Amino acid sequence: MKQPTPHQRHSPSPTFLEDRALAPFLHLFFPSLCYLCEVRKPMRGHRLCAHCLALLPRTDFHLWPDNPFAERFWGRIPLYAGAACFFFRKGGLARKLVHKLKYEGRKELGIWAGREYGRELREAPVFSEVDCILPVPLHWKKLLQRGFNQSVCFAEGLAESMSVPWYSGVLVRESYTDTQTRKSQMERLRNVGDAFAVRHTKTLENRHVLLVDDVLTTGATLEACALTLLKVPGVKISMATIALAT
Repeated sequence: MKQPTPHQRHSPSPTFLEDRALAPFLHLFFPSLCYLCEVRKPMRGHRLCAHCLALLPRTDFHLWPDNPFAERFWGRIPLYAGAACFFFRKGGLARKLVHKLKYEGRKELGIWAGREYGRELREAPVFSEVDCILPVPLHWKKLLQRGFNQSVCFAEGLAESMSVPWYSGVLVRESYTDTQTRKSQMERLRNVGDAFAVRHTKTLENRHVLLVDDVLTTGATLEACALTLLKVPGVKISMATIALAT
């Protein structure tokens, strides 16, 4: 059977800058502006300005195994390690980042978040043994509607920084399900319980897989993916997301 191909990638015045109504107009003519506030210049080597970088609420979950991310899966699946880069709060900057990525098509933000977090994960002992990265897949109908998978963007950035491959077409979504946004944990799990399947199982046998998504809320989608992956002999599952909803 043909094996899947791994993908890997290695100023105006302060008053004027704070005028949010002008931000979209400014970004048309100054595309190098910060991807979040769209009014300040980003720091060298970053997509964001120093102000936005400082305000992003980092979790540091990768530094301690029994963290709030991992706790959400206790008694549900045998998770080896789990972590999120930022806290996802109403009105917060991480929420804005995910919204711009997911609904405004700012794919560069997902790749940037992956690169940033990948540098931290590769230094953490529990994540240093990861063999490959799998993004939570979208059904082909949803992919056509949105035009891209935000989890793939995150996976690309992580793979580049962690120097491991990421795979498409290995974990697939076979059934089209309703949006998860307003569902409870049990409703979400029922909604996606049989939605996923693994192809090319030999690719994952006896490997440490990092399963990635944009935001961890109830964990139903990630749990459904993990339960499917755990049918592969010898597989070990870790997870990482851009943000954790609190």
